[in-house]
Amino acid sequence: MDQYLVFATNHWELHLALAAVLGMIVWSFIGNHFAGYRHIDPQGAVPLINREGGVVVDIRETKEFKEGHIVDALHIPINNLEKRHVELNRYKDKPIIVTCHSGARSSGACSTLRKAGFEHVYMMRGGMLSWKSASLPVVRKKK
Repeated sequence: MDQYLVFATNHWELHLALAAVLGMIVWSFIGNHFAGYRHIDPQGAVPLINREGGVVVDIRETKEFKEGHIVDALHIPINNLEKRHVELNRYKDKPIIVTCHSGARSSGACSTLRKAGFEHVYMMRGGMLSWKSASLPVVRKKK
């Protein structure tokens, strides 16, 4: 035990790094609970869309959206979401499923929608990449 205390004292940076890594691991498991929105995979999104009238909000750039998007998805680029979220007010009582290319940009959009008062916000895990890999339908916007 004495050797451990000497090691810990001499290498406090390693212990600090260990604590940070452990903290990040714990946060990855409990952080979703505090974020106010839920994560959902494409297979979970389909029933929300078909049975509960869920609305897909695609936050990708226009070029990405035109290359292929979910049927009836609303296109609101992430840079315009704060200004244009009022367009979604008629869907406040419906599930809102936010998607981007890979899922990386969606968390910020979900937070913006939660702050704007939307209760049923879902972030699609893996974005359009996971939607396409699940062989779910995609439509292309004509140029």
